[in-house]
Amino acid sequence: MKRIAVEEHFSTEEHAEQFRLILTKEYPLREVVEAEEQFHAEVRWLPASKHSGSNAKTLSGKILEVGEERIKEMEEDGIDMQVLSLISPGVQVFDPATGTSLARRVNDQLHRIVQKYPRKFAGLAALAPQDPRGAADELERAVKELGMKGASINSHTRGEYLDDRKYRVIFERAERLGVPIYIHPRMPSPGMLKPYLTYPMLATAMNGFAAEVSLHALRLILSGLFDEHPGVKIILGHLGEGLPFWLWRLDNRWLKMPQGMIIKKRPSQYIKDNFFITTAGNFSVSAFLCAYLELGADRILFAVDSPLESNREAVQFMEGLPISDGDKEKVCHVNAERLFKL
Repeated sequence: MKRIAVEEHFSTEEHAEQFRLILTKEYPLREVVEAEEQFHAEVRWLPASKHSGSNAKTLSGKILEVGEERIKEMEEDGIDMQVLSLISPGVQVFDPATGTSLARRVNDQLHRIVQKYPRKFAGLAALAPQDPRGAADELERAVKELGMKGASINSHTRGEYLDDRKYRVIFERAERLGVPIYIHPRMPSPGMLKPYLTYPMLATAMNGFAAEVSLHALRLILSGLFDEHPGVKIILGHLGEGLPFWLWRLDNRWLKMPQGMIIKKRPSQYIKDNFFITTAGNFSVSAFLCAYLELGADRILFAVDSPLESNREAVQFMEGLPISDGDKEKVCHVNAERLFKL
């Protein structure tokens, strides 16, 4: 069975070096960087030395290596293609000018990778929402000139969420171009981070990632984005960041307290109409079946979250699911081919 994994991460040497400048306090506009403890936690994959991550067997090496070594591992584990996106927090921690220019260079490099290995890789553009108009323009350039299949945004940008009207231009452009936006997790925004810091591990994939992105998704729904732009498509990882479990309760509360929530449909309907979810980094059969029963096979995409998670484990998980072969085909490749026009 063909498998297209749609949340697979990479970085570039230049991108990694910009992070190192922040870690070593050499970044010239350091005052624009978010809370230092948050940033350090989000780039734990990055070695302090430029050279210590060059070994492709290290986590840093695997993130930086997008070529023969990665393809060999993919083929050994049964992955036919990866849709690549820049590792979190992307370019969103930098000042607007740096973020926008760095996104452009990252996208150019990703384009060269895809050109070299077109049967193995496709790309999602990196964007700098801190410059909303620049992000929209870069999305259009990346799609029209570089062949990118959409964009990846790492949730909040310096504590701000995409439901703010100033970001609407990004969604307008995505709708016009007919491409999805993947909202990838990161640690909770500074405003909601403090309660996590007593037990810092909670702020990451254990709990904070899902809390952050599910909140972000619901803010987008309640903002009226999808009434204004019904063609916008959003992708969420990790089997929907918990949202499939909450659909009944979301609707129940909305029906009882509609004041101030002026949207045309029930919250669950927007999730069913405008969202796709992926299996990235959540290989739970019971969680999958919850999402499958709520959303159906047409709304679920296969993903690994590599190299942070295991290709082999993800493939074995998919093989063991108690669903029909036809639905497995949809999840493993058909839905991705349709959504990304592969």
